[in-house]
Amino acid sequence: MSLVVIDDLHVSVDGKEIIKGISIEIKHGEVHAIMGPNGTGKSTLSYTISGRPGYEVTKGSIFVDGVNILEMDVHERSLMGIFHAFQYPIEIPGVTTSNFLKTAINARRRAQGIEDIDAMEFLKLINAKMKSLDMDPEIIKRPLNVAFSGGEKKRAEILQMSLLEPIFGILDETDSGLDIDALKIVSKGINSLINDKRCFLLITHYQRLLNYIVPDYVHVLIDGCIVETGDKSLPDTLESEGYSRFELKS
Repeated sequence: MSLVVIDDLHVSVDGKEIIKGISIEIKHGEVHAIMGPNGTGKSTLSYTISGRPGYEVTKGSIFVDGVNILEMDVHERSLMGIFHAFQYPIEIPGVTTSNFLKTAINARRRAQGIEDIDAMEFLKLINAKMKSLDMDPEIIKRPLNVAFSGGEKKRAEILQMSLLEPIFGILDETDSGLDIDALKIVSKGINSLINDKRCFLLITHYQRLLNYIVPDYVHVLIDGCIVETGDKSLPDTLESEGYSRFELKS
């Protein structure tokens, strides 16, 4: 049984249809990538899965771990283990990264019927995770994402994901704004989470991310439709030929 089943999904924004019948099944342990030019519906798909308001599902369904998530609020989707890493992580002035992370962890633990994390256990856990991501320990004392560099924001999101251990991770343009060293570190953090308990959907324009996080399947999204699905070799074709050949077919 697939962990994620997206079936004939149609999504409209402000009355305009953006997603026009997407079907994807992602099994436990799999990594799927969505590639395509700007304005084809990639971010719309990610926002729809995570439950952002304003994205109207007019047809189709999304099941995660056997549950119809379209009937769930945003926070319910998060508590069940759906994690969305944004292309542009938002800043939260006045809330330290440490407090944000501890609150998120405890909310997830309570949903699972587990006691709140002990303060010392939390510090030990977060320090180990930050070390693996080559993060400055002082960063958790700063307001979340406020005055963070692009690389710091992306590492902070991967830190969140590694602490929350979701069953389904959606990574929207995670490689955006990263230099090669930061990309390698972030990719290492993501790869460490790939196992048979969860699956991932990567959204990207470029091949370079997929050099470090190797997908099982790659889907090309043009004008709200998947026009081709292939294996890890498909990005090489896209790199050499571009998206124009698909646009001509659509």
